[in-house]
Amino acid sequence: MSTLKSLALAIEVATRRRDQADQALMQARRTAQHAQGQLDQLESYAADTESRWATATARTVSAELMQHQQHFMQRLHHAIGLQQGATADLQRQLEAARQRRLQEEVRLAALGQLLKKKQTAQVQLQARREQKQMDELAGLKYARSAAQGGLLTGERS
Repeated sequence: MSTLKSLALAIEVATRRRDQADQALMQARRTAQHAQGQLDQLESYAADTESRWATATARTVSAELMQHQQHFMQRLHHAIGLQQGATADLQRQLEAARQRRLQEEVRLAALGQLLKKKQTAQVQLQARREQKQMDELAGLKYARSAAQGGLLTGERS
């Protein structure tokens, strides 16, 4: 019985760990989506800015203004690069969270199967014990009836 209780406790702990892995996965997914959204905004802003600047350069623009625009675009592309790196890191963390969740689910399923196996073995053991008791009782009953039958048939002198 203590084995079953230990397994039930292990299943309870594994269930909690799986639930925690679920929460961590959801959080990692939200964080990665947020970072991707920020990256998309930066890229869209850069594309819009470059588009506006392309139409603006058709007009006469001072060298100083052009230099400021180029510097701004360099900083913007640098920010995009940083955000791409952060997004890639968050995607790796998301994949690691998926793997942890999968591992916890597999562990929980294995413990559940082990518990079922132990319960089945215990039921079979109990059935064998009961059958053995029934066989012993039947043997005793047969021995008594045989002994009584021998007395009734006149085996006494």
